[in-house]
Amino acid sequence: MFDHGKSVANRNFVIYRLPRDQKHFRVGISVGKKVGHTAVLRNQIKRYIRQSLLELKPNIDPQMDFLVIARKPAASLTMAETKQNLVHALTMAEVLKSDVDYI
Repeated sequence: MFDHGKSVANRNFVIYRLPRDQKHFRVGISVGKKVGHTAVLRNQIKRYIRQSLLELKPNIDPQMDFLVIARKPAASLTMAETKQNLVHALTMAEVLKSDVDYI
């Protein structure tokens, strides 16, 4: 599905995006075993990503599907660092409005 979309990455996350004609955005989150060797750590990373996206929701383009893939260094991030890195990656992917201060 994302073959025709755009991808961007920073050190901690890869974002695949696909513009769609819909009323709200959809998101997928992927955290592999190479990122966190325990389920507890992988779930914590996913919770941090979901909470960050919830806080950013008003500024996310509603006509967008995107996939967030965590890279290995994401395992050592705090909640604030996770949000900061997601803002950077989502802004590069043109999913977030770039004229708002998020942090």
